[in-house]
Amino acid sequence: MVSAILEEIKKTIVHGLPPRVQVAKVEFEGPEVVIYTKNPEIITENGDLIRDLAKDIRKRIIIRSDRSVLSEPEKAIAKIHEIVPEEAKITNISFDEVTCEVIIEARKPGLVIGKYGSTSREIVKKIGWAPKILRTPPISSEIIQRIRRTLRHNSKERKKILQELGNRIHQGIKYENDWTRLTSMGGFREVGRSCLFLQTPNSRVLLDCGVNVAGGDEKSSYPFLNVPEFVLDDLDAVIISHAHLDHSGFLPYLYHYGYEGPVYCTTPTRDLMTLLQLDHIDIAHREDEPLPFNVKHVKKSVKHTITLDYGEVTDIAPDIRLTLHNSGHILGSAMSHMHIGDGQHNMVYTGDFKYERSRLLETAVTKFPRIETLVMESTYGGHEDVQPSRNTAEKELMKTIYHTLRRGGKILIPVFAVGRAQELMIVLEEYMRNGLIEDVPIYIDGMIWEANAIHTARPEYLSKDLRDQIFHMGRNPFISEVFHKVNGLDERKSIVEGEPSIILSTSGMLTGGNSVEYFKWLCGDERNSLVFVGYQAEGSLGRRIQKGWKEIPLKEEGKTKVFHVNMGIKTIEGFSGHSDRRQLMDYVRRLSPKPEKILICHGDNYKTLDLASSLYRSYKIETKTPMNLETVRIQ
Repeated sequence: MVSAILEEIKKTIVHGLPPRVQVAKVEFEGPEVVIYTKNPEIITENGDLIRDLAKDIRKRIIIRSDRSVLSEPEKAIAKIHEIVPEEAKITNISFDEVTCEVIIEARKPGLVIGKYGSTSREIVKKIGWAPKILRTPPISSEIIQRIRRTLRHNSKERKKILQELGNRIHQGIKYENDWTRLTSMGGFREVGRSCLFLQTPNSRVLLDCGVNVAGGDEKSSYPFLNVPEFVLDDLDAVIISHAHLDHSGFLPYLYHYGYEGPVYCTTPTRDLMTLLQLDHIDIAHREDEPLPFNVKHVKKSVKHTITLDYGEVTDIAPDIRLTLHNSGHILGSAMSHMHIGDGQHNMVYTGDFKYERSRLLETAVTKFPRIETLVMESTYGGHEDVQPSRNTAEKELMKTIYHTLRRGGKILIPVFAVGRAQELMIVLEEYMRNGLIEDVPIYIDGMIWEANAIHTARPEYLSKDLRDQIFHMGRNPFISEVFHKVNGLDERKSIVEGEPSIILSTSGMLTGGNSVEYFKWLCGDERNSLVFVGYQAEGSLGRRIQKGWKEIPLKEEGKTKVFHVNMGIKTIEGFSGHSDRRQLMDYVRRLSPKPEKILICHGDNYKTLDLASSLYRSYKIETKTPMNLETVRIQ
């Protein structure tokens, strides 16, 4: 069946190309059709030709050179340096002989691409190798280097993975698409361990696979992967909406237990979730609570990950097309639009989203081709969950910092390494640069620095204002001199014993990491302040402190010690990467087209019910609030 489909596609391609184009072979690689040719420059010089072909065959197309026309690597490197202007600041050139690509890493990748792709086309013309152009981060990123190294060293294995996947995706539809079902396997009527199982007569897809980091045991921490309808060998794909552990933290477990299929997400999500998963493993080992997977399973998931840009339509199963759209939550976070069958059903899974522009990101997308079913989060879905404006939140933070510094104290802000930390850094840098808060050291601890590096490597995912600030004004807040990276225990102790300062440290809920250590050191001094700027899950240390606990039992050198909380405790709403109640309601109001059915997830029990009833009353759209382990037929 697959060979017949491929042969038909090849005929269409050959017929659609100019006669002088020599097509060596056509292959499936995952969701893409790859054309190998002896004169790729003819095709690359005519972008409309490829776009028209892709429309005809309704597939994504990649052009690669046949091996016979590739230049020797040494000559190719010399020619690249001759073609690409020196201002591009190329930092590395390597070759992938499996895919016939030359990987060019540069500080200014736009100059390697050239106006309308002119420079990259010239590279193909002169050396044959197809350029894959990557940005060199302004801050060195160990994670990005590791991922690029893993993909480069496992290129042959990855090509085999993609070819097998291509055969599976393009095998054709066996059964009529007359039903679609969703099973809630985690993250319904709760926050944490998000996991949703989509089934059609032809396909099985998992949407997110997270952990509840505040869970007390395996039963409350991990998704319900033991439901009878979920069979790992039958799974066609996993889609990860964004990198936070409650959406991606259990993904390596699937590979530990034999999953060999693909993961779909944006490039920043791949990079950030790898960072967070590795840190999760590290913290678990340090606390002597090993996880049911290890580093090699994270590496395996990287090899199987297919990254997509926003708006890119991709086949992920015989009867499902996926398009990712910006959700405004964290860097690379995405809403998943699923086109099922030949248009029989269209579903959007929002993941976590923010329906408001922030300093860091653009607002969530509201326009889709079609939607019959919407699955949306409700973290702040209760009628009382109305947050102050971002401007009000910033002023409240500055006021807290001002009063704490005045009394000679230190400000500890536990933050999520991804999203909240970067948002706060932008705010603090601007206020300090303009002299609106005292010029004191701002210490950055935990994974935040590495997350910053990933943000600087992917500026195309940042807000327009921030991109303009970085590219046109030459001011990158993430590399400002006001920030100091913390290196090791000795430096932490000197910070705690030193002058007044601001400390941003992970984890954001005080569930582990260095923020807990800072809390132990600082909590007894009434001059200091602990400022919460993000959601504190039930069961977390952060939530207990918010509730007013003044005596906190924590482990210290293997023994349990009680810590007395004398420091000031402040919760500042308004910095959240989640939509508040008004924004959630407004999002559905502005959604185009309107869905026929809405399923509510990712919220405490009463918040999901409250939001669902309000949406029904306001918009007369059928709403459901499934419980975990419930299956709902949506078509």
